[in-house]
Amino acid sequence: MITIDNITSHEFIGLHTEITKSTNPQIIGLNGRIVDETKSMFRINTKNGMKSIAKSKNSWKFSIGNQDIVIDGSKIAKRPFDRIGVKI
Repeated sequence: MITIDNITSHEFIGLHTEITKSTNPQIIGLNGRIVDETKSMFRINTKNGMKSIAKSKNSWKFSIGNQDIVIDGSKIAKRPFDRIGVKI
């Protein structure tokens, strides 16, 4: 089960996310469901179509239960199978 404490060591595909901070101010507030993940990118299904966004240049907000958590993308910029099971 994904919780606020262990989200960084879980799969992100299927989660809803929003960009809260970015080196590109035009994408702040972009949100949608993560449909694919690579070492350095999230592929997000947004209301305006699919977007590929770099993980490390942004801060990502996730809602788990009734709580929100913001994660710095540089902390999750790993291949999914390298990140799963590792505490960050």
